[in-house]
Amino acid sequence: MNPFPFAGLSDEAVLASRAQHGSNEIRKSAESGTWVAFKETVTEPMFLLLVVAASVYFVLGEVTEGIYMLAALAAVAAISFYQDSRSRKAVQALQDYTQPLATVIRNNSVTQVKSRDVVVGDFVVIDEGKLVPADGVLLQANDFTVNESILTGEAFTVPKSPDDSNARTVFQGTLVTTGLGVMRVNAVGDKTELGKIGKSLSEISEEKTPLQQQIETFVRKMALAGGAVFLLIWGYQFFLSRELLGSLLMGLTIAMSVLPEEIPVAFTTFMALGAWRLMKEGVIVKQTKTVETLGAATVLCVDKTGTITENRMELKKIVSGDQIFTLGDQGELAPEGRYILEMAMWASEPVPFDPMEKALHEAYSSVGVDKRSVYRLVHEYPLGGKPPMMTHVFANDDGHQIIATKGAVEGVIRQCQLTPGDLDRINQQYHALSAEGFRVLAVAEAATTPHDLPTNQSEFVLRYLGLVAFYDPPKSHIRSIFEQFQKAGIRIKVITGDNEIT
Repeated sequence: MNPFPFAGLSDEAVLASRAQHGSNEIRKSAESGTWVAFKETVTEPMFLLLVVAASVYFVLGEVTEGIYMLAALAAVAAISFYQDSRSRKAVQALQDYTQPLATVIRNNSVTQVKSRDVVVGDFVVIDEGKLVPADGVLLQANDFTVNESILTGEAFTVPKSPDDSNARTVFQGTLVTTGLGVMRVNAVGDKTELGKIGKSLSEISEEKTPLQQQIETFVRKMALAGGAVFLLIWGYQFFLSRELLGSLLMGLTIAMSVLPEEIPVAFTTFMALGAWRLMKEGVIVKQTKTVETLGAATVLCVDKTGTITENRMELKKIVSGDQIFTLGDQGELAPEGRYILEMAMWASEPVPFDPMEKALHEAYSSVGVDKRSVYRLVHEYPLGGKPPMMTHVFANDDGHQIIATKGAVEGVIRQCQLTPGDLDRINQQYHALSAEGFRVLAVAEAATTPHDLPTNQSEFVLRYLGLVAFYDPPKSHIRSIFEQFQKAGIRIKVITGDNEIT
């Protein structure tokens, strides 16, 4: 059964599209993981040092020492290969376990296929909680929003509409937060925006870790020192004995005492132990040198929301005129504070999904009379504009309307009739709350109208009501973690899309 007005591709069209545009997979390096691990192991300066040491021992006739060196070589290679193999198997198992399915319209019926089997031209049905399987254009949507943080780093939802040329494109890897839509795929695999990012990252030349650079310098210096000792002893001994082979062996023997053969084994073992400890904590270490790189870090860049904070918004303050009401204080919320809270709630989704809107509904449930069952949403102006805001129109059975708006302070007050003094006061309150770490929204209402509603919410003349301030509490243990970083000499840099003052 197909409830959508699209027939979709036929089986023949799917095959033709896949042949022309490829499959919906991001191609990886042609080199196998085993070969890459082998190449990295045998080109390591410390590994080459052991090879040279083993060769010299055999030349000198020290077979036992040579065998010990070969055993050390085998140990270093085995540890590296084991760690690489174990990590690759764990990553592959995770990928197989999380292989998503996509709902597509084909042969005039709705069916499910693996995301990698989606092709250009497919009609894909995407709804709340699903990942978008490829890049495409919305053809049909109802109250449709997505989270594009995987591409932009911003955790806010982004409204999409097939009627808006600037907001009808959806991207692979983004998450549908509300609504249902049908999209036509126009890019898959490496040609998607996510695929292009992955390709550009793979083209970045991998830098050597600080310890690798130090070891390379150390080995080079030791090789030069060993060579110098070898030439000096060889020349001096040859001058005394006039025996070429005897003086040569004497020089090699003395030079070998300069080479630290134990360091490669110790280094590899300690890195493997570090990787083992991380894996016990649930961290998959694909390369043992990651352990050393983490240990050498001096700057840590982190996001704020959900990393430093709990990503759990709480409504803390309501500002009305010169008054600031703090929720949770003893006593009942004043009528003007309750009215601002009520209008902020009406300007939210009836079934909220955004953390701030959930906080508004929760706070509204605890004050005054609940009118939500009496009013129904009759028109919605989705989040839009720069700075963004949103407006909802509710009505009851008697025809009484509520037109409520909330959004960025700059955007809302721009549509309100305010005096210069009012604007100064509001901006001071806004910046003061932001400086305390609050996320602040302005709340306003529009006069009800018996006539048709305007096409755009920017056509409303709004009456400013006040501000609502939300607080995303920091995680309980984050202070101690930051103190540990400071003691370790690691600086913290917060990278966020929030207001700079916040």
